[in-house]
Parts: sequence; C-alpha cells; structure tokens
Amino acid sequence: MSKKIHKSGFVALIGRPNVGKSTLMNYLIGQKVAIMSDKPQTTRNQIRGVLTNEEGQIVFLDTPGIHKPQSRLGEWLVKTAQNTLAEVDLVLFLVDAGEGIGAGDRYIMENLKGVRTPVFLVVNKIDQVHPDKLFPIIDEYRKIHDFTEIVPISALKGNNTNTLTNVIFEHLQEGPAYYPSDQVTDHPERFIVGELVREKVLELTKEEIPHSVAVVVEEMSIRENQQTIYIRAEIYTERTSQKGILIGKQGALLKEVGKRARAEIEPLLGYKVFLDLWVKVKKDWRNADFYIRQFGYRDEDYS
Repeated sequence: MSKKIHKSGFVALIGRPNVGKSTLMNYLIGQKVAIMSDKPQTTRNQIRGVLTNEEGQIVFLDTPGIHKPQSRLGEWLVKTAQNTLAEVDLVLFLVDAGEGIGAGDRYIMENLKGVRTPVFLVVNKIDQVHPDKLFPIIDEYRKIHDFTEIVPISALKGNNTNTLTNVIFEHLQEGPAYYPSDQVTDHPERFIVGELVREKVLELTKEEIPHSVAVVVEEMSIRENQQTIYIRAEIYTERTSQKGILIGKQGALLKEVGKRARAEIEPLLGYKVFLDLWVKVKKDWRNADFYIRQFGYRDEDYS
C-alpha cells in the first residue's frame, strides 16, 4: 500500500479591514491566536496560525487589512500585507458578501494582477445575504480577476469552511510539517497575551480609543507558590485624555479590561493569572519609528 502524501504550505489571508480574516483563521485552527474586533485594522502583525490534520499542515498568515494608510504605522501595516503575497504558496482574498465590491477591493485586486501565486476568492458572511444575491456578487468579482477557486463561507458560523480547507489542500504540494502537530502559532505567549489585552480595550472603548493603543507585556513570571502567573502589561495611548477614558471612573473600565482578558488568558496558559495593567501616554507614537519598533513592529517584518 502506497504511503499517504503529506502536503503543506503557507497561505496568506488578505482583504479589506474587517472582512473576517482573523475570525476565519481562528475558526480553522480551533483556537484564538488573532484578536477579533468590529473595528477595522485590528490585526497589526503578521499572525501565523497552524492547522494540522491527516492531510498535512497549513500555515496561515493573517495580514493587516490593506487600506489607505493615515500614519507611519499604517504604511508599515500595508507594506507587510503586500510583501506577504510574494512569500506564500496560496492567497485567500476575503470579501464581505453583504457589502459588494468597494474601492478597497478594487485596489487589492489591482495588486493581485502581478501575483503568480494561486488566488482564491473567499466570499465571507454568506449567512448575512439571501442566496439569490450571492451569485451576482461572485460574478462581479469574477469579471475583474481570474481566481483559481471561488469559495463562499461564513467564518463566524463555520459554513462551508471544511470545503475551503479541502480545496486548499488540493492545491498544495507534498511537503514537511513545519511545526509540531500540537502547535497552533509561532508567536510567543507574551505576544498573544498582549493581543488579548488589546482586544478587550477595543471591545470596551468603542470609538473613543480607535487604534492609538499598543500593549507591551513587560513581565510574565510564576509566583513562588507555582500556581499563579504574574503578568504586568503596559497599555500605551497617544493622548492624556485617552488615558483617562481607558482607566475610567475609579478605574472601572481598566478593571473590566483586566477581567475580560484574564478570562481568556488563564485557559491559554493553564494557570491562574494576576494581571497588573498600567496605562501610559506616548504622544503620537504611531508616527514615530522608534516607538513603532519598541512596541514590536520590527524592521525585518516590513522589508
């Protein structure tokens, strides 16, 4: 009996901000490694999620949403997403079924014209549109770009995601396992912890603190009783007024951020967590290369 072929490869998720890239990756690998928010430009780093099954291994790269940058940080984010296209075996271009083609989608498809890598059109949020409206939407995209495959899904509910995984494997070549079978990301725990804290800030502050927040985990250590992990994280904002909003009346909002983040961090680490949060101000940090690097956005990630 012939030995089963093990397939593997790197797959990029691209698309406008807020089309569900992080939601899809988290669903496919069965665990949260990328933060989710209803605000655009949530993903700031090139998040790697690893899916391993009997067919092989898929390494997903969840890129920042491609958008018109408004700051130095924004420029770096868009460059990261664009550079990813040249490094992978396959590209998933996610679009929102309920919104139709926008200027952002056209901009991305223009970038895809020079890409030799196979590109799938993944039409997300199909649970939010009537089936009769889905085919005209797909036809609009098909007229603009010659996609290798077109797969409609709902990342939130998991509709047709198994089909997407199967079709991805059909287009991957034989290859090794790049990561152990039980590993779901290549990011260190500190990074994931910081992202979970930032996610809760986005959840609770609505439009008052849009994307001027960075989170740096300064310390993670096991306490003497060996049963609790102490985590000190610093939340940076750009203005003093934002700091006041983040802390809230008598510290109420910051406490709620800590409570929600701790509820997700503890299952991740397998320990009780003492989460010590501090809020600091770094004026206009998103336009300062020094702070962009200090907060984890490395030069080598954007070259």
